[in-house]
Amino acid sequence: MGRPMGCSVGSAGIPASRPELIPDVKAFGFLSFGHYGSRGSEAHGAADMIRQAVDLGVGADELGVNGAYFRVHHFAPQQAAPVPLLSAIAARTKRIEVGTGVIDMRYENPLYLAEELAALDIISAGRIAIGVSRGSPEPALRGYEAFGYTGSADPRGADLAREHFGLFLKAIDGEGIAPADPRQAPAGTLLRVEPHSPGLRERLWWGSGSRPTAEWAGRMGLNLMSSTLLTEATGVPFHELQREQIDLYREAYRAAGHTRPPRVSVSRSIFPITTSRDAMYFGMRSEADQIGVIDGYQSTFGKTYAAEPDDLVQQLRADSAVMAADTVMLTIPNQLGVEYNLHILESFAKHVAPDLGWRPNTEGPVHGEPLD
Repeated sequence: MGRPMGCSVGSAGIPASRPELIPDVKAFGFLSFGHYGSRGSEAHGAADMIRQAVDLGVGADELGVNGAYFRVHHFAPQQAAPVPLLSAIAARTKRIEVGTGVIDMRYENPLYLAEELAALDIISAGRIAIGVSRGSPEPALRGYEAFGYTGSADPRGADLAREHFGLFLKAIDGEGIAPADPRQAPAGTLLRVEPHSPGLRERLWWGSGSRPTAEWAGRMGLNLMSSTLLTEATGVPFHELQREQIDLYREAYRAAGHTRPPRVSVSRSIFPITTSRDAMYFGMRSEADQIGVIDGYQSTFGKTYAAEPDDLVQQLRADSAVMAADTVMLTIPNQLGVEYNLHILESFAKHVAPDLGWRPNTEGPVHGEPLD
């Protein structure tokens, strides 16, 4: 069954001998949806889910995994308030990047979020990858209005998300926002949001679900975070459509005059089958893309990869979007508990990732591909 769990490995968990690598996938992390309370779940409630998420982040750091990322959903039994969680993981780890995929800007107070993320950036010493966007459909109908954010002319609230994001960018860039009390500062003084963490903008990602939003993210100079679905359906395989999205993003980034090598991540459901338990859970998973409707858009959903390690390596090498990204986020079944999810990550780290060019977190921070 591929490479057995007992194969010879080096000190970082990498096989001692391996074929010539294709150095495309520099990093991988896990993406947790933070579900809890479902039947049979080991996360019985919010307390279990949050504490297990911290333990998973700590364990992943020790394995050399590069990132711990969390989905954000409101009015649902899932993770909703990421900054306290990410702060807890950052405080207990040394190397792993902590982040979101994604924060829904429709629900956010831009200035308060700027304060929180600056503090998180300082606590983590810059080990953050914060994905933001308009977000995905929520259980609540226009739930952001219950948070006090009204006035959107778009039924999906995209205009509200962009408005919030624009003010948020000004705040983290250190621009003056609020007029100072003239009794305490010279007339006309504008105060910036504090704390301020220089370089925070470079650690922001836009969660893009289409090619046009990817181009917008490129023009803005943001990093690109692409998921396991795109709100488009053109008839081409998902990975090819996503590769088009990445190429358009990079072209727009370059054309806008940005020079910092941008980061690009994609999400995938990937399960190395190395034990009978793996085969029981994932051995019969579909390997086909799917077409469906989400948020009113006809969308393309990427397939699940579940196979023995050697087969996974070949399948992932043939995934053009995976090979174009610097970071792959493995969507994990957090309901199955910390021990089993660490097993998934360890299996990928030992038996799959090295043959894709992976560099464990012991080798330092991840950097984007240089622009041509």
